[in-house]
Formats: sequence, C-alpha cells, structure tokens
Amino acid sequence: MICINKPKLPKNGKGTPPSALATGHPAYIGLTTKQAQASRREHGTNQLTERKTKGFWSHFFSNLNDPVIRILLIALALNLLLMFRRSDWMETLGIAVSVLVATTISTVSQMGSQAAFARLKRESGRLNCRILRDGAVCEVPLDDVVVGDVVLLGAGEQVPADGQLIQGRLALDQATMTGESREVTKRAGGVDEGQPGDEVSLYRGCAVLSGEGRMLVRRVGDATVLGGISREVQEETRDSPLSLRLAKLAGQISLLGYVAAALVALAFLFHAFVLDSGFHSEIIRMKLTDLPYVLDTALEALMLGLTVVVVAVPEGLPMMVAVVLSSNIRRMVRDRVLVRKAAGIEAAGSMDLLFTDKTGTLTDGRLSVGQLLDGGGEVFDSPAAFARAGKERMEQYLLSCYYNSGAMPGMRQVAGKTKGSAQTENCAVGGNATDRALLESAMDFTRPSAETLSKLPFDSVRKYAAAVVRAGDKVVTLVKGAPEVLLPFVTSCLDRQGSAVPFNRNRISSLVREYASAGERVLMLCVHEGERDIMTLERGEIPPLSMICALTLADRLRPEARGAVETLHRAGVQVVMITGDSPDTAARLAEQCGILDDGHDVVLTGSELGSLSDHRLKELLPRLAVIARALPTDKSRLVRVAQEQERVVGMTGDGINDAPALRRADIGFGMGSGAAVARDASDILILDDNLASIVKAVLYGRTIFKSIRKFITLQLTMNFCAVGVSMIGPFIGVNAPVTVVQMLWINLIMDTLGGLAFSGEAPLPSYLKEKPKRRDEPILCRYMVNEILFLGGYTVGLCILFLKHPAITARFRTTPDDLCHLTAFFALFIFSSVFNCFNARTDRLRPFAGLSRNRSFLLIMSGVLLLQIIFVYLGGSVLRTMPLLPSELALTALLALSVWPVEKLRVLLWRARGRRERY
Repeated sequence: MICINKPKLPKNGKGTPPSALATGHPAYIGLTTKQAQASRREHGTNQLTERKTKGFWSHFFSNLNDPVIRILLIALALNLLLMFRRSDWMETLGIAVSVLVATTISTVSQMGSQAAFARLKRESGRLNCRILRDGAVCEVPLDDVVVGDVVLLGAGEQVPADGQLIQGRLALDQATMTGESREVTKRAGGVDEGQPGDEVSLYRGCAVLSGEGRMLVRRVGDATVLGGISREVQEETRDSPLSLRLAKLAGQISLLGYVAAALVALAFLFHAFVLDSGFHSEIIRMKLTDLPYVLDTALEALMLGLTVVVVAVPEGLPMMVAVVLSSNIRRMVRDRVLVRKAAGIEAAGSMDLLFTDKTGTLTDGRLSVGQLLDGGGEVFDSPAAFARAGKERMEQYLLSCYYNSGAMPGMRQVAGKTKGSAQTENCAVGGNATDRALLESAMDFTRPSAETLSKLPFDSVRKYAAAVVRAGDKVVTLVKGAPEVLLPFVTSCLDRQGSAVPFNRNRISSLVREYASAGERVLMLCVHEGERDIMTLERGEIPPLSMICALTLADRLRPEARGAVETLHRAGVQVVMITGDSPDTAARLAEQCGILDDGHDVVLTGSELGSLSDHRLKELLPRLAVIARALPTDKSRLVRVAQEQERVVGMTGDGINDAPALRRADIGFGMGSGAAVARDASDILILDDNLASIVKAVLYGRTIFKSIRKFITLQLTMNFCAVGVSMIGPFIGVNAPVTVVQMLWINLIMDTLGGLAFSGEAPLPSYLKEKPKRRDEPILCRYMVNEILFLGGYTVGLCILFLKHPAITARFRTTPDDLCHLTAFFALFIFSSVFNCFNARTDRLRPFAGLSRNRSFLLIMSGVLLLQIIFVYLGGSVLRTMPLLPSELALTALLALSVWPVEKLRVLLWRARGRRERY
C-alpha cells in the first residue's frame, strides 16, 4: 500500500462512520486499517472466486469417453487381439493415431473455453486504485478494496468495486458492462436508471472518461455485478448439437456392427458345420463331437466376427470431422469470421433462434446526423441536401460543427479490401459522441477558416454548449443544445441566404415534439451575431438566438442489416433484437430491418419480461421480436428458456455482462470490438461486428454438417459392401476376396484422402433456403439410409457377380491362386468406392454438379485412381496384385462405373415417391 498524503484525522482517530458519509459529511476520510480488516472479515475480499478447473490431461481422458471414440477404442482392443493371429499392426496403429488426434483436438478446444474467467481475473486483479485509508490517499491493489472504503476516481481509471457516487460528477463508459456505446453521466446523489432505488450507481469494470468523484464501496468480490458474471462464465454448458448427433450415430453403428458380426459368425459356423458336410447328419455330428475342431472353428468365427466389427467402424470419422472443421475455419477468416471453438461453427448451421444486440451489430455503433429541419419547417434528408439549399446558411452549420465542438478531425485504420491489408479513413476523434457525429457530418465539406475565442463545453445540467468564434471580420456566438432549452431564446431563423428572418415557433415546436415522441434524439444549432461573455452563458444567461437548424442524431441501421435478417428468416432462423432503447425506438428500428413482421410481432420491455412466468414466456417466444429497455440478466434467462424448448440458440454480445449468455448459448457470437472477456466466452468472433457475417457463419455451419453427412454416407456404403462380401463370401467359396493389407489401403485412402476431398465442399447459397436441423436430429437421415442400402446393396451384388459369374470371370486370364481375377476385384472395390464418392457428394442427378467449386475433390479422386493403377502393376506380393491387361482394367473400371447410373435411378425413384428430404 502506497500512501500519497495524510490529512488530519478526527480526534477519535477512527474516521467518520459510513452513516455520516451517506449524508455527505465533509469530514469523512475513509476507513482505518483496523476498520478495513473488520470489513474484510464481514464482507469478504475483492477477489473473484475461481472454481477449480480441469487440467489438460483431465480433459483428455474425459474426451476418451466420447461415443465415437469409445467405438474406436473397442475396435483398437479387438485389433490388438487379432494381431496375435494376423500380425495386422498397421491398422491397429492407424486406429490409435485417429483416436489420439481427434481427442487432442477436442481437448485443446475445451481448454480454450477456460480462458474467459482467467482473462477476467487477470485483467481486474492487476489494477491499482486510489482510496482513503487511515486519513491518507493510498494506492492499493484492487483486491485490497473492502466495503466502506472511499475510492477516488478520475479520468482514465476503472471502477474497482460496486458503489455509490457520493461526491463529484463522472462521465462513464459502461460499454463493457452493457454493450451500449453511449456515455453515461453520474452525479452524486443521482439514481442509476438500470437499478431504480438501488444505492449502487457505479459498477466494477466501467471506465471513467472524464470528471472526478468519490465513491463509497457497497459491494466487493463475488457480491459485485462483475463477480456474479464471473461465476456464470465458469458454469458448465450443455453438449453441442454435433456431440449429440455423433453420440446417436455411435450407438447406431455399434448396434449394426454387432448384429453384422453375429450374422457373419453364424454364417461361417453354418458353412463349416453344415455346408461343408453336404448336409450329411453323420458328418455334422462327427464335427460337433470333435472338440479341437469345434474350438478352432469357433475361434475362427469369433475372429471373423471381430474383423467385421472393426471393418464396420468408420475409424476415419473423428479425423474427418476435425479436418472438415479446420478447413472451413481457415476459409471463414477471409469472411471476417474467426472460430474459437470448432463445434460452434457446426452448431451455427443448426441455429433456429438468434438473440442479437442492436448497437454495432444491426447499426453502425456510433451516432450520425440524420434529418435536418430549418426554421421554415422544411426537412432535409442529409447535410448534403441542406448544403444544396443554401451555401451561406451551410457556412454557419459548418462553423458550429467544427468550432463549437470538443472533437477534432483525425484518421483511423480500417481493414483493406484484400486479405491482410489496411487503409486509413477520415474520422472525428475526441469530444463526446454528439460532437463526433456533428464533425463527421461536416468533414465532407470544406472547413471554414475561423478562430475560437472562448468555449463553454456541453454540460448535462445546462444541456447546451457554446463557443465564441471569429470568422473573417465577424464575431459570432454559436450555441447548440436541447431544443426545449434553446427554443425559448430563439427569435429568428436563418433563411437560405443566411439572413435572419421571422421564426415559425409553433411549427418547429410541433415537429421537434414529433421527432422526440418517435424516440429520435433532437439537437438544435443556433447563432448569435456578436460576442457574448462565456461566463454569462455558463450562468444560464442565453442571448437572443437565430436558429440554423434542428437535426436528429441516431445510430444508423447498417445497409446490409435488412438483407441479413431476411436471409436468416428464409433459413428458418428467428431473430430477436435486444436493446436498451425505448420500445418505440426499438420497434421502429426492428421494423426497418425486417425483424418486426407479421409472424414476429411481440415487443417487450425488460420489466415486462421480468413479470412473465417462464411458461408464458415460452408461449410468446415464437412471436418475440424485440426486447427494449433490456436488463443485464435478460439475456441469460432468454437463452435458458429457449433451450428448455430444445431450440438451438445463438447470442451476440460485446460487453462483460454478455459473457454468461454467450457462454450458455449453443453458439456465442462475440464481437471483434467487444470486451476481452466477452470474446473469450464466445464460440465465434465476428471481426467486423456485422450481422451479415453471422449469416456467413450459418452457411458455413450447414455446409460442414452436409460434408459430414456425405462422408458418413460414403463410409457406411463401403462398410456395408465390405461386411456384405464378408458374410456371403464363405457361402460361395471365397474366404478372403480382400486381404488385410488391401483393406488397410482402402481405409487409408477413403478415411484420409476422402475426408480431405469432402472438406473442400463449397458453401452453396441454396443451403440457406432450407430449415435448420433439429438439435436432436440424427446424422443418419432417411435419404442417407436409402442411399447406403441401395448403393451398398448394388455394390455387394456387383462384387459377388464379379467373383462368380462365368461371363465375367471368363474375361480374365487363368493364373495360379486366381491372382489375376483377385487383382481385378481389388481394383473394382477401389474404383467403385471412388465413383461412389461422386455419388455421395451431391444429391443431384449429375455426379459432377457443383464440382467446379471444389476442384480439390477432382484432384484427390484422380490421384487415388492413379495410385490404384500403379499399385495394381507394382503392388506385387505385398498387395497381392499382378499387372492387368488394358482390356481387363478397362472392363473392371467400366463395371465400377455402373454405380453412377444406378445412383441416378435411385434419385429418380426417391423423387417419384414425393420425397423432398436431402442431405
């Protein structure tokens, strides 16, 4: 603790009690060290409690319990058993690597979600503040502040705890707490609008922009608003839609794998004991009584069943999910969308309800000049229109904007049109939001030459600002402020030539009231010919004025906001705007951007929302469009209630108070310009704070889910074929049509290269015309099952015919161990898998539809075909292959290509039955 100075203590040496402070007692000089210790014991410290979090390895082993990973672990264990009989260590290693990579990616993603609280604690705990302690002004760490302390606040400092302003006046930036960009002025004895009747008017974490004051600390640590937020940020959230769907898929695959394994094992036993015995009961009985033969045959059946389980498991799925997520995440950065948590982007595609802030997301996030009204009652849509109406009058407008202002012209850096580039643009810096808005409206015009002689800054009590300016050989007094304050002193107005003419007071008063009743903020600009003593203006002695104009100030709707809302509505996403504005202002803006329409017509205030029961809120939720005068707790409640209805909820936010809702939502969209804690609590960062970028996130999320479905369709079609051939093979005298090494090669190219090929699928705008998927909707849909069974069944039949039909076998040379024919079968299996990749990637009739937007797919598939041809000729004994004649290879490829017309027939039959379901 560093003590700066030490004024005299009262004679009792104990300081004045808090009760004296509440009455503004002038002798109050804070707590003594002894009183501070007692307060710390009674009310606790100013530290934020940190719940014990899991470490990397705890998360890692927890993720091994993922349903798909569990299947892979079972497959890994089975492979370890099979290694003793097959020496198949390469496939075992492949499954182990897949488990390790997928689990590590999930763990790293989860570890990132803990950063929100760590950042919150780190940012708040390292600050110092000034307090009165033992009669001296002391600088202490923020954690040492206790209830009853008096904190000294000035420009540039942060409020260290929740408390009451007891002396002075402060202009605060509460954007980190509320998300609203407007400045808030607090006065000693004033009541905070957000907490009527509460003694707390200053909140921990807010920044002081200007002014000086003293605050009595009322709440510290976890009892502060920020402390409550920190607890909520650490709460566990529910599983993502993708996690639920993968869990259901794992259960379905497990069941199918075990049933197929049992059927294959029983088929093998039936073949060994019955078919090989020619159905002779004596031979069957003899085999059954031969215990060594029974045990050996049963073990072979068990090994065959275990092999089927391993083959049925799509071991490439976790790695493919990781690949497709990471590939699309890189693309999204170019669209100003940064994904922090991989599962969040897929969830965005399933989102059916979005709660969005108004400020900075639907609007520009800063005030700007709207309409202008001259003294004759004529309305102009912009400063440019006002300038065209009269050059001399515009000169007075520009003088007021440039010289009766606390802002000044400056430059800011913005993102360029190309990736990684930057450019600068003109802007207003300094002053308050109103000053900056007026100055920016004037920066498109030539700045008039003038000199400021004296200036009176804006004051929230006076509600006006003034400046005495010398322009050429004339001296004028410029006054701007609230119309209700200045109108009584306006005696004339400037006409288009800049001359003072009679003033239509009733007309102007009526129009100003109309603007104000519509929720518009109205400002009046006036001028007085001649110089006035600035001190008389400070005392409220306003001279006769001539009105330059009245104007409206508003946070403009972004040009792309309406289109983004319409696109979200077409995509089945309900949009609800949350704002601190009045209901009228909020409803008008919501109507302008299309949020408020026939289907969504409910506008509630925060107090009305608080009075509703959860049951009633659930009834109104499908029609909800706007929450006005929203309170900090409204967002979290809305998320909770919507999730209880199994809605997939998105939430935007940029303030500290938004962090709990961002964390609790299925998809938290943090704003790039927002508070660090809000960014850390989010799943996706919108770098340009634009609703249109959220639309892109939804599109990418749907593309990712479709890519996963396409890959699973391919994998299960191949597995269906492999299992089918394994089941039927023993009955037709073919025990091993595909060797273990060949199967490893098949898994390798289809799991890794296939995943890479599908990860490049382009986001198609048509996806945004579909309804969002339900949160619990399974990955395996009817369309996929139909394709898997139809194409898988056809491919099984094709393989059996290829192996046994004389018309086909006669086309191949006779070789020892039928090597030529089995080589061709291996090529058939690969070729048909590659051609089925084309079938799986589109639900259209043309297999090449949209392929120009995923050229990597064509390159990868061409590479696989080329590698397969090379392996046919060079594989030798390792892959059990031999060179094929061109005619033999051409026939094999032509038969494999038959899956294309078969798929076309399937799609036609599907559509003929009136089915509209797709991927």
